[in-house]
Amino acid sequence: MRSSISQLSLHKLEVFCTVAELGSVSHAAERLGIAQPVVSAHLKALSEKVGTQLTRRNGRSIALTEDGQRVLKWAREVTFRTLEIERELIESRSGLRGKAVIGASLSIGSYVLPSVVAEFQLKHPNADIAVLTGTPAFVMDAVQDGRCDFAFLILDPKRDLSGFEADALRAERLLLLKDPRTPLPSSVTAEMLCGLPFVTAQTGTPRRELEEIALRKYGLSRNHVTIEFGTAEAMKQGVRSGMGVAFLFENAVIDELRYGVLEVVETPGLDFQIPSYLLRRKRKQLNRYQTQLMHELTRALQETKAVPAT
Repeated sequence: MRSSISQLSLHKLEVFCTVAELGSVSHAAERLGIAQPVVSAHLKALSEKVGTQLTRRNGRSIALTEDGQRVLKWAREVTFRTLEIERELIESRSGLRGKAVIGASLSIGSYVLPSVVAEFQLKHPNADIAVLTGTPAFVMDAVQDGRCDFAFLILDPKRDLSGFEADALRAERLLLLKDPRTPLPSSVTAEMLCGLPFVTAQTGTPRRELEEIALRKYGLSRNHVTIEFGTAEAMKQGVRSGMGVAFLFENAVIDELRYGVLEVVETPGLDFQIPSYLLRRKRKQLNRYQTQLMHELTRALQETKAVPAT
């Protein structure tokens, strides 16, 4: 006898995944273009099919139970793998080989990848490329469940890489920056660096952890963090407001350095670099177009260097 789970419709799983993502039945209904009672009915039917409660009220939002978290992981894999094979079969039948979804961590996706993708698309005008940008954890999840075909990213140092293929891509250089108007020194020793007021990424984020790892390489740690921000743009504004110095990726501050908005604080004898990677899911089958795209973008990213300030 077939189990109840094997008889679940793909649509119910998609509805469940959307509710889990948005934490709201009404928001899920709006995104999916269906009535709110229909979403609620799908959730109820799904819970009955699997034989356990999947959601619970958490104030005004919807949260997943422990069983719901397990079902979500499975549902995402089923839905994304289904969409993946549908896309590949459509391309095969029609002869199209021009669709790909690329993942990218925030710094690469915001400052490095756009120009490289644009150059590729100029050479291949029939290319259909989407770039999904987010935190390393978000991008790795997207690669794992099939939302992305491959990704270029700075890895979360705490993330288990089993199930992935990670190839070293390039070194992303961290520069120490200050506002030119501040009286902070333009060159510091290792000891002086530790005492500077710092604008940093938020505690517990991969971005912050990678900075700490780069400092520990030289036996250093910071004594004075003035403020924490969630994005590179916010960190730039913090530095420009005179809150302190910040480590920012070289490719993220090309314009600011060119126009003198920010200034490099030299750190003789200290070179802070963070490796980035090409990431794929193990046993992920790319079609010929996606493989060509991956190879060309990888080569272009390895050859691309930050433009020095003039």
